[in-house]
Amino acid sequence: MDQEKIKEAVRLFLEGIGEDPAREGLIETPDRVARMCEEIYSGLGKDAEAHLCKQFTVDHNEIVLVKDITFYSTCEHHLLPFYGKAHIAYIPDGKVVGLSKLARTVEVYARRPQIQEQLTVQIADALETYLHPLGIMVMIEAEHMCMTMRGIKKPGSQTVTYATRGCFCNQTDKPKMFMEMVRL
Repeated sequence: MDQEKIKEAVRLFLEGIGEDPAREGLIETPDRVARMCEEIYSGLGKDAEAHLCKQFTVDHNEIVLVKDITFYSTCEHHLLPFYGKAHIAYIPDGKVVGLSKLARTVEVYARRPQIQEQLTVQIADALETYLHPLGIMVMIEAEHMCMTMRGIKKPGSQTVTYATRGCFCNQTDKPKMFMEMVRL
């Protein structure tokens, strides 16, 4: 990331909204925002492969579910946060990954500006690409600040997206079981 460009952009933004970037409370804001960008956009240029490549052999093909993975992301349309929970299930085809690797995969994709629909699909695609399971289901439930603090102003509204692959697409019992497990 280009820290100097971010700092200059923040200074110009502050001037644009009618603020004085040299006033005491704002003088260090461009630097703080630049450092914040390093953290909240740290997924840019990263791939989930680093987290999903270490796998372990198993002799079962039952559902593996990690639910309630908290994430924070940024809407690419307004550059406002959206945040919520991701739920990931897959049915192994002889290989599993460490459970924390699923949460790390969510972080890779959540830490970039985008839309929730894309985030959901990216997670499912990464699992399919690197793990090759029999089936995948990813569901994300999130609140979008672009809907709560501006525009329609409806706090508490949730957007739910999901993506399915493999046997979750053609076996009706699998998505139903996933939903029941998520709601436990």
